[in-house]
Amino acid sequence: MRRGVALLALLAALPAVPVAAQQYQSSPERRTVVEKDWGEWLGPFRAKLVPSLMQDFGERYLYAPANAALPAPKAGERRVVFLGDSITDRWNLAAAFPGRDYVNRGIGAQVTSQMILRFHQDVIALKPSAVVVLAGINDIQGFLQQETPEQIEANWETMADLADAHGIKVVLGAILPVNDYTPAAKDVVKDRDPNRIRALNAWLRTFCAQGGYAFADYHSPLVDARGLMAARFTDDGVHPLDAGYAVMAPVVQRAIEQALGDRP
Repeated sequence: MRRGVALLALLAALPAVPVAAQQYQSSPERRTVVEKDWGEWLGPFRAKLVPSLMQDFGERYLYAPANAALPAPKAGERRVVFLGDSITDRWNLAAAFPGRDYVNRGIGAQVTSQMILRFHQDVIALKPSAVVVLAGINDIQGFLQQETPEQIEANWETMADLADAHGIKVVLGAILPVNDYTPAAKDVVKDRDPNRIRALNAWLRTFCAQGGYAFADYHSPLVDARGLMAARFTDDGVHPLDAGYAVMAPVVQRAIEQALGDRP
């Protein structure tokens, strides 16, 4: 009994150990997001993609070997880099623009914030005379990022600023129209509001006019009387067929020439 009393007295005499202060944190707590059901195709694709994006959100690894193998432009050569998502990725530039030094740096499913991350590697480091940016439809869908119109616009502006800082002329492409005319396209218009597309394109046209950038209006020649992409130009409601790319090619060629000073 005496030992117990003595032990308690000893413990009472020891200095109190302060409770650890809560670690300071300026930011609010992170939210918890309930995943959307992306369906039988997009769901597995997203599940495969996300772990890779956690290591390299810009997916800079995809074009790193091709960039390393690409020689610098020759004297007098005017290289143009096409930066974008799957609509650019699927565009056979060599066939559409024979004899021109046009470099494809499109990556399927990408959003504008990813293109900013790889802009130095996939555009600036290639020393082009001009860059053609076609982006925004995936931002509207929200597959990888939930973006407000203002955030999309800011990302376009950031890419233009990066190009300006490195003496690269800028062509900004209008977001293409979409449709829901086939079974493969049944959910396209629901997920990609045509009104948002038109509003963003109107902002982009004004931004180009005010900033002295060339605007490639892909939307107007592809749209039908309902304000959607004409059926003959797409099977899935988003991606152009060869007929669609054939319409887009002269549009962007004129814009490139304008950016490079070859036409008013």
